[in-house]
Amino acid sequence: MNAEDRGVTDAPDPIIGRVSSAVDSWLRWLPSWSPGTHRGRSRMCRRCTGSPVLAAAGLDTDVPHQVSHALVSRMQRIIDRAVDNYTEHELPTLHAELTGEEIWNAGGFEPGSGLDPEYEGVDLDPESDEEQPFLFTMAELAEQTKPEPPLPRPPLSQEEKRRIRVEIELADRYAQDIGQRMCFALAVHRPRVQAAVQRFVEPQIQSLLDELTRTLEPPTE
Repeated sequence: MNAEDRGVTDAPDPIIGRVSSAVDSWLRWLPSWSPGTHRGRSRMCRRCTGSPVLAAAGLDTDVPHQVSHALVSRMQRIIDRAVDNYTEHELPTLHAELTGEEIWNAGGFEPGSGLDPEYEGVDLDPESDEEQPFLFTMAELAEQTKPEPPLPRPPLSQEEKRRIRVEIELADRYAQDIGQRMCFALAVHRPRVQAAVQRFVEPQIQSLLDELTRTLEPPTE
């Protein structure tokens, strides 16, 4: 019995197309990157640290953080959208809980909403300086404008809590599966990614190193 007789089709994995489109988008953005357009950071990025996306793309060594972060964020959007769709259609209890949470906490200022992928997940406020404190921060504004819920949310029943725990585990497994498929699809584009870094990023880094070397050279007599 062949695949058609069993009702099995060889439909292409939609993740492959989404990854290809995300890489294309990153490649269009990359020529606009320059070291001077992004501030440095001393804190580790929770999104990029240990991300298998970097290894799949060949960006796990000696690449400026903003360059790799822009690609990681685009890949993370693929996972998030797939999990959201799966939760909406397959996990009704978890979906109802998440939707209710969004409605309950709606309103207020959201500084991280609507950012381009290269800025998504990055700390919105620079690191504080004790000698020059900020008048305000984005995090403080978001907290100050957050509306108070009119009434406490009704408690969940024990059965609802049990179903939510089960569905959270299912959502986590699905996210892991999507992540693995995405990394395999991304690895196909590794030559394109590395060639773009070599063309647009490495010359700028080398120029900075050359300038630093000239600055540190002792003056000639």
